[in-house]
Amino acid sequence: MGKPTGFMEFQRETFGRRPVQERVRDWFEVYVPLPEDRARKQGARCMDCGVPFCHTGCPLTNLIPDWNDLVYKGRWREALRELHATNNFPEFTSRICPAPCEASCVLGINEPPVSIKSIERAIIDRGWAEGWIQPEPPLERTGKRVAVIGSGPAGLAAAQQLARKGHLVTVFEKADRIGGLLRYGIPDFKMEKHHIDRRIAQMEAEGVTFRTRCHVGVDVTVEELRRQFHAIVLAGGAEQPRDLRVPGRELKGIHFAMEFLPLNNRRNAGDTVPESEWISAAGKNVIIIGGGDTGADCLGTSIRHGAKSIRQFEIMPMPPNERSPQTPWPLWPYQLRNETSHEEGGERIWSISTLEFLGDENGRVRALRTTRVGPPPKFEPLPGTEEIYEAELVLLAMGFTGPVRNGLLEQLGVELDARGNVKADEKFMTSMPGVFAAGDVRRGQSLVVWALAEGRKAAEGVHEWLMSQPVPEV
Repeated sequence: MGKPTGFMEFQRETFGRRPVQERVRDWFEVYVPLPEDRARKQGARCMDCGVPFCHTGCPLTNLIPDWNDLVYKGRWREALRELHATNNFPEFTSRICPAPCEASCVLGINEPPVSIKSIERAIIDRGWAEGWIQPEPPLERTGKRVAVIGSGPAGLAAAQQLARKGHLVTVFEKADRIGGLLRYGIPDFKMEKHHIDRRIAQMEAEGVTFRTRCHVGVDVTVEELRRQFHAIVLAGGAEQPRDLRVPGRELKGIHFAMEFLPLNNRRNAGDTVPESEWISAAGKNVIIIGGGDTGADCLGTSIRHGAKSIRQFEIMPMPPNERSPQTPWPLWPYQLRNETSHEEGGERIWSISTLEFLGDENGRVRALRTTRVGPPPKFEPLPGTEEIYEAELVLLAMGFTGPVRNGLLEQLGVELDARGNVKADEKFMTSMPGVFAAGDVRRGQSLVVWALAEGRKAAEGVHEWLMSQPVPEV
């Protein structure tokens, strides 16, 4: 521990944020990283506590006290090594992870917690700037071939780990670019896409093969995969969106968030999006149904489009401003969270439910009929609270119900759990020998940090199985 009194001498400091009036006019990242001297002071706040609960708060079990101390001492390259020991892609987590590690920081019991996420970003950005991050190809190859289906964080983490073990890995992605929701679900103002591109180049140098525009189960059959590969990793995510089946749902102008956000990212990437497909919030009254991160992403995107007005509906009651007593430390706290998009505009409305979409003579949505509701789990409508809200664009951001079942999963015949996710054992193997599952496809909609952790653990299971089973040559 480099600074025993650091947590008493220095106040918590985290990312800066570009001015609202500046950032809403572009798509560049909102956050401004900490300068080196201030990052080192934040590292000094880590107490090197006897039981570092941040380890258990982080699904990756990152070695947080170790690299905090190294940052404080200015030993950045060693800090990068410790960071990479448990996390393949810290540039992803330090930008889009909500930092459950900070919620379980021991200092956070009665003081502002250590700025773990800011320090993590300072380390990884320094590593790229200094050229310390290089490909790490294996010394020898096993000759075993692995197909990874899906190129989101779980698939990429599994692929990199397996390639470094010496296996021949091919990643299949149905979209035109690698990255999954990192590429097409996360707006550029939260994470610019060159971070993904750098990792793709690194992984290609390590021997990973990427196949885009290849929808397994449609363009490639399961039988073909089983003939060509010794093992398969399912990492296709939980892409089945939760719908809102109320009268008027068929009206034009009502879209899932994952229809709206990918089109915007494609246009930002330089793609030509036909006007017939483009979904614009410009000049419209927009209502976003869903109060989570995806809803906030739709909010920030709509603001940048130039929406006339934006409201974000949430059926749950407004959380408390401080940690709820029902979620004491070191649990993930139930409390109000304000994303950067909420600083930029829009109105958040809590305890509200949509009863009906109202349309115009052209079959387009023009308004929503709503009611205020009581507390969960019943959400009973409150008499006398019905109200009409104008909207020419409605975005459904209510989460996902699990993986898409038809196609690949049906062809494989893997067993599903009670929630409809792919069932897997403690080694992440499914009911089909040699077929593994990791990330949202196995656990349901979750955080990027959980996807990375699952990808790494699944890779361990795949490697152990490949090296211990009498796998025939294919």
